[in-house]
Amino acid sequence: MQLTYKFRLRDKHGAELNRQALAVNTVWNYCNETQQKAVRSHRKWLSYIDLAALTAGASKELDLHAHTIQRVCKAYDNARKTHKKAWLRWRGRRSLGWVPFNTGHVSFDGDVFKFRGISYQTMHLRDEIKAGMKIGAGSFNQDARGRWYLNVPVEVKCAESAPLAYVGIDLGLKDLAALSNGSKIEAPRFYRASEGKLGMAQRSRKTKRVKAIHAKVANRRKDFLHKESAKIAKEFGCIFIGDVSPKKIARTSLAKSSLDASWGGFKSMLLYKSHLRGGSAFEVCERNTSRTCSCCGTISVSSPKGMGALGIRRWICSDCGAKHDRDTNAAINIARVGLHALVGGAYV
Repeated sequence: MQLTYKFRLRDKHGAELNRQALAVNTVWNYCNETQQKAVRSHRKWLSYIDLAALTAGASKELDLHAHTIQRVCKAYDNARKTHKKAWLRWRGRRSLGWVPFNTGHVSFDGDVFKFRGISYQTMHLRDEIKAGMKIGAGSFNQDARGRWYLNVPVEVKCAESAPLAYVGIDLGLKDLAALSNGSKIEAPRFYRASEGKLGMAQRSRKTKRVKAIHAKVANRRKDFLHKESAKIAKEFGCIFIGDVSPKKIARTSLAKSSLDASWGGFKSMLLYKSHLRGGSAFEVCERNTSRTCSCCGTISVSSPKGMGALGIRRWICSDCGAKHDRDTNAAINIARVGLHALVGGAYV
């Protein structure tokens, strides 16, 4: 499978990458302006092929790789279709730097990465990155603090066998994940813990301090999710995850807590880490999994129902008398639904 490794570059490469990022913004804004003119003139909307033809030959003038310009045109066309808009926002000085490249344009000699004849040194390396290996289409990108990173997609081998155990996972806010074996992963709430410091920095208008706090929160959260998802992928060969939608929850009053939990990031990590270790991971419909008794399989009168019953974390089934932890019960039902669908051929 293909994985993307992210390496932080040394600060000495910032000037050249900043220059290329400005040129990339120029290409993006040209595509946006041309598309805007076409729409206002009631002409055919421009496709990727049209944009690539209009920007052909601009690589020498902008001092950009020709395939970088094509990747920008392709990204613009995809973004416009995804957002279903006639045209998009302009990229200016506040836009984070981004320089895409195509397959084979970045090479690695065992010590440094090379792109357009320039050597780029990273702050660290990974054992999986070998000299001479083929690097796919990736990008250079800049974070809010102006630091540059290199995103390197490479092919890695998956394990031939995986653990035989399976598990169902119910995602939540108080507990990040409840597993069907009864264990839970408590949500660390990194953003909530930093709100005091963040508020003081914002009131003092210390912009750099605010960015540093946000970056630290993101890094701590990512490190935590990587470690917990790796533990689950190592122990279980088949993982079933509830299909709760982070985007829908982010539109409610629980938005801050759901974004702090980062369900989407946790799901994606479980998916690729499971495949990497020879296992499988599936999203399962979690409808009524909290209400259904995992012992008798019925939705009893005593089961929690509706938004008003979200505070009920433990309940007793009135049909069979089984005592349930709400989240663990949901995880067991998620595993059951996933296994039923897997055996029935719903997953390929």
